[in-house]
Amino acid sequence: MDKKLPLSSLVVIGTMLFALFFGAGNLIFPAQLGQEAGTNFWPSVIGFLITGVGLPFLGILAIGFSGSANLQELASRIHPVYAILFTSMLYLTIGPFFAAPRTGAVAFDIGIVPFLNGADPLIPRFIFTAIFFGITIWLSLNPQKIADRVGKFLSPAIIVLMLALLAVALFSPMGSFQAPSSSYLSGAFGKGFTEGYNTMDALASLVFGIIVISIVRSMGVQSKKGIVAATFKTGIVAAGFLGILYVGIAYLGASSVESLGMLDSGGAVLTSVATNYFGQAGLVLLGVVILLACLTTSIGLMTACGEYFHTLIPALSYKVIVSTFTVFCFIVSNIGLNNIITYSVPVLLFLYPLAITLMLLTFVSPLFGHARIVYVAVTVVAMLISIVDGLAALADTLPGGKLGKLIEPLTAFYSKFLPLYDSGLGWLLPTVVVIVVFGVIARVTGMGSQQSLTAEKE
Repeated sequence: MDKKLPLSSLVVIGTMLFALFFGAGNLIFPAQLGQEAGTNFWPSVIGFLITGVGLPFLGILAIGFSGSANLQELASRIHPVYAILFTSMLYLTIGPFFAAPRTGAVAFDIGIVPFLNGADPLIPRFIFTAIFFGITIWLSLNPQKIADRVGKFLSPAIIVLMLALLAVALFSPMGSFQAPSSSYLSGAFGKGFTEGYNTMDALASLVFGIIVISIVRSMGVQSKKGIVAATFKTGIVAAGFLGILYVGIAYLGASSVESLGMLDSGGAVLTSVATNYFGQAGLVLLGVVILLACLTTSIGLMTACGEYFHTLIPALSYKVIVSTFTVFCFIVSNIGLNNIITYSVPVLLFLYPLAITLMLLTFVSPLFGHARIVYVAVTVVAMLISIVDGLAALADTLPGGKLGKLIEPLTAFYSKFLPLYDSGLGWLLPTVVVIVVFGVIARVTGMGSQQSLTAEKE
């Protein structure tokens, strides 16, 4: 029989989950969105909240609902080889390739650069990121204590510090919302939706969900029903804090344009707003928030990556994997924040539709008997569209324009025939149609009853 978890335990786990999510992108992207959205604030923010809050919440629930031990097991409903490739790519994206190095880069750019007074940041960045990722290694090598260290101490500090800044801005706004930028004049909802991809939280939720479930099980909850209930409650705590802070940070950006003008990054928005309200003390406050937020996310990502790749390649110890990945993060973080963001976009446009459709399939899977053909068909359709989106974004970053010309016929075809394609949601309707069509086929032919999937195991 499951042990009943007290409210205090659920809140601790929920705030830990919030802190794991609330990292670099959660600070800089909503601030920039607010500035650019202007009077189209709410459509943009709602789109951002769907991908930045709603999808991570669904991802946490999907892991608990599926009954799968990990993401690879869940993705194996499509194919075992695909499961390894997809899971590895996802872990590398939110780990050493993009998200984890970004935590160090953002912490330095916002928390340290304002105090350099125009000095060359090369050496200070090297020293800061060495210390930052050194702390990451130290805390990641003892993952059993992550709930206590993150949930009880660092998470409340982040929440309190951010709410203090947002409260002052709410009661004393810097100005009124201005006209939106060109990219938010039309299709503001779709633009906000795809901007939420940059947080990478929906991808991370498929990883962090395993951490939450492991903690819940260690506290005496073993049944699938109990695990789903606990993940739902802790997810609500994390989603609530994320939603409040996202709206607040976006509001900071939108209300700052009249006084500050349009700034070139979310980081610049945050430092300028903090200075406006609190002077040098504001910069110190913001620096502390940034450091705590980025450090907790970095620890969570390295812990998750180390555990997964040690399971995948047992010959490599957890310690070796975490140390190697963290050193790699240190190197990548020194190439600059803008480069990290630029080259992450094509990968995110490719991965996000695959991750979202896997979440959706997890919830509707009982309706078609977990038939593999439905999983395969939906994934193939999503991939045919998302790979073109990813290549189109990559073409924008490469000189010469050859790749753009090569895929131009495909993008033109998709733009003409796929609803919402120009808003970045061209994959949505086709995948829903395929779920319905192949789901009916599976039910009629009895394919689902022939499948022996882990989702059916308790």
